[in-house]
Amino acid sequence: MEMQKIYLLVALAPLFGAAVAGLFCRVIPRWVGHTVTIAGVTVSFIGSVLVFQDVMAGNTFNGPVYTWLTTGDYSFHVGFLIDSLTATMMLVVTFVSLMVHLYTIGYMHDDPGYNRFFSYISLFTFSMLMLVMSNNFMQLFFGWEAVGLVSYLLIGFWYTRPTAIFANMKAFLVNRVGDFGFILGIGLVLAHFGSLDYATVFAKAPEFANATINIWGDLEWSLMTVTCICLFIGAMGKSAQVPLHVWLPDSMEGPTPISALIHAATMVTAGIFMVSRMSPLFELSTTALSFVLVIGAITALFMGFLGIIQNDIKRVVAYSTLSQLGYMTVALGASAYSVAIFHLMTHAFFKALLFLAAGSVIIGMHHDQDIRNMGGLRKYMPITWITSLIGSLALIGTPFLAGFYSKDSIIEAVKFSSIPGSGFAYFAVLAGVFVTAFYSFRMYFLVFHGEERFGKANDDHHGHDEHHHGLAPGQKPHESPWVVTLPLVLLAIPSVAIGYLGIDAMVFGDYFKGVIHVDATAHGAMAEFAKHFHGAMAMGLHAFVTPAFYLALAGVVLSWFFYMKRPDIPAAIQRRFSGINSLLENKYFFDKINETVFAGGARLLGRGLWRGGDVAVIDGLVVNGSAKVVGWVAAVTRYFQTGYVYHYAFTMIIGLLLLLTLWVRV
Repeated sequence: MEMQKIYLLVALAPLFGAAVAGLFCRVIPRWVGHTVTIAGVTVSFIGSVLVFQDVMAGNTFNGPVYTWLTTGDYSFHVGFLIDSLTATMMLVVTFVSLMVHLYTIGYMHDDPGYNRFFSYISLFTFSMLMLVMSNNFMQLFFGWEAVGLVSYLLIGFWYTRPTAIFANMKAFLVNRVGDFGFILGIGLVLAHFGSLDYATVFAKAPEFANATINIWGDLEWSLMTVTCICLFIGAMGKSAQVPLHVWLPDSMEGPTPISALIHAATMVTAGIFMVSRMSPLFELSTTALSFVLVIGAITALFMGFLGIIQNDIKRVVAYSTLSQLGYMTVALGASAYSVAIFHLMTHAFFKALLFLAAGSVIIGMHHDQDIRNMGGLRKYMPITWITSLIGSLALIGTPFLAGFYSKDSIIEAVKFSSIPGSGFAYFAVLAGVFVTAFYSFRMYFLVFHGEERFGKANDDHHGHDEHHHGLAPGQKPHESPWVVTLPLVLLAIPSVAIGYLGIDAMVFGDYFKGVIHVDATAHGAMAEFAKHFHGAMAMGLHAFVTPAFYLALAGVVLSWFFYMKRPDIPAAIQRRFSGINSLLENKYFFDKINETVFAGGARLLGRGLWRGGDVAVIDGLVVNGSAKVVGWVAAVTRYFQTGYVYHYAFTMIIGLLLLLTLWVRV
């Protein structure tokens, strides 16, 4: 019973902070706003550590906390499922959230919406915890929609900027498309399994392995395949997989702390977590796994290409997130769920670090985000420089750092996979290693090394609010205050060590035993990979003879050569291959297609329905038509209302004759 109270405390502490800071944001002083929310998240983090220790001691929990609704045979609960997967997610979410809360004090200190911002990020933490702790689909869907709503509020936080409003609307609408698939999947689960409780559904799942359904016509579809693909469409929206990825780069319009919160550890990883949680269902459909694998591979490679040509520091990191989410999705498709969660965890630390470091650079540059106006920041911002370097090295998979263990495990798992599409996926994840190294170090070299390019152009880049944009001539950048640099240092530590410490237990040990289910006979990639694994140290040493290491090294060397020694070469390549450059600049025209085909089509349909339905049928036929009929009947009747008695007598006789005729017929 004691632990159940802690579970509730973990989830509700951030909600309490959010309520206080949000409801009284106009009256309480700033220090109260940030103290109450940070206290809430700290309590949540400490609670998560206790829960983690409890789970490691072998205590799990699965049960309802509150019955929300009972209707007929169905009952809907708010319940918690606490196991090793939940405990891992709780630790990651609360730790990164705590770092972001601390960082926000420094980043948003002169923003008028200070308390409101703290309220939103605390509410976001609560929503995410409800999502990962749920033991049923209904609560999962509640958390799913709540993080979507709060991310909408956060992306459009500076609501006076048209770009921010456009970006948050885009995020909201694209997520609705994914959520439509998600709720269809949940509907199929409820209709066929008769329950929304995970344990019940997973226990019944093997019975439905060969079940089929008719969606239209006589065509038989596998129930598990349709259900899993519908659920995965939800994950494609939240975890920004092609073609539902278009919202994520635009969401950079929000303040930097939320870029770290949404795009590093929390919202975008909800889809990865959900598919891992649903492993007993996905294992019953190789078709669905193949679909997941191919979508992930396309995202991992093609979103990486877009990172190469970005000049906004936050957008480079955003495309990097898209690419890494593709890697996690590839791992899911190869049935390597534990590796996907492992990469989710390592990525959470180094990507939050990179986002917060980018924010620190933006503060130092007085809110200029264009990397072409930077250079040589290493000597002005030493802490930001060293932590950025650690984050970048972890991201590209440097041996012994966190990202290496998880990323190389994904590459190896795909190599051993026999699921259709795994050949393409293996090529995509390997090529992605080179691309990742190239764009990461392009940004790193342009920002921290080379000639100083700031103070020359004080043009208006999209800065943080209506104040200054960029450094004035003669001004120098400065290191950020400790509330900004402390989270950087605290995130850099796990970015170095967590992979080495965690790989044995999480990927090859019994850490996820009984939580993640893999059908080793049908999908044996992980079993095969395990034969080749001889410990974290051996894996790190072996890395120096793998293609992934040389590809990463080539990416770093090439970016150093292009951007430090011969900047004329990338410029010449850009001119020479203007067609490819234009394709990348326009992000493969996804936005154009969405705006013209889907948004334009919807507007056209709306206009057609308005003209045909509203104006012609409803107004024209029903409203005005009925009035015309009444007027016409009245005009005819008027001829009989003359005031002469013999006219009335004549009308009565005619009426009597008509009635008699009808009566005789009957």
